This record gives sequence, structure tokens and C-alpha cells, in this order.
Amino acid sequence: MNVEEFREYCLRFDGVTERTPFGKFAPRYDSILVFYVLEHMFCFIDIDDFSYVDLKANPDVIKEFRDRYSSIGDPINQSPKHWMKIDLNGDVPMSEILRLVKDAYVMVREKYTKRIR
Repeated sequence: MNVEEFREYCLRFDGVTERTPFGKFAPRYDSILVFYVLEHMFCFIDIDDFSYVDLKANPDVIKEFRDRYSSIGDPINQSPKHWMKIDLNGDVPMSEILRLVKDAYVMVREKYTKRIR
């Protein structure tokens, strides 16, 4: 899967928007593309170096994946309790990564939908 296919996958989910918000902190972060639902991040990638994805996840899921796969690391600039970084060239199958993206989207959407009500 290439970066454009991944981007299209994320944008298929209802209400997803994308931005590159981190460039204001340092020009080297201009290429970090963040996917949002209800104005909250659930996933981000580097469009210039599509070798990893950072995903929001339940702490139990993060632990399970860290125990199961060697290519799970700490996220770039988020809490390692609620986020994980996945090496796209590692041992996590793409089907699992895409499932985790969907799970991240659902988790964030559900959490913030409840707050809106």
C-alpha cells in the first residue's frame, strides 16, 4: 500500500478530515498528515516518509501488539499509553494495521459523539 492509498482509506470513514498542523512548530513537521474525526486526531503519517503510522488505541490493545509484534514503537509526539507507532515495513500485517486504523477512528468518534450529546 502506498501513501495515497492509505490516505484514501482513512478518508473513506464518515466525517474524517485531514490537516498538516505541526508545521507551525517546526518546518520539518510540515509533512505530518493527521486524520481527524470530530476535530480529534486518530491517526497520522509522514507523507514524505511513509514508513510508519501513529494510531490512537486502547492501552490493552497497545500492550497486546507490543507483546506480539517487534515493529511497535513509541509514537512521535503523543502519549505511549494511548498511541502506538507501527513500522509499516515490520512484522504487522497490513490487514491488521488497517483494522487498527478503523478501530482508532471508531474509538475517537464514539468518545467525542457522547460528549456532543
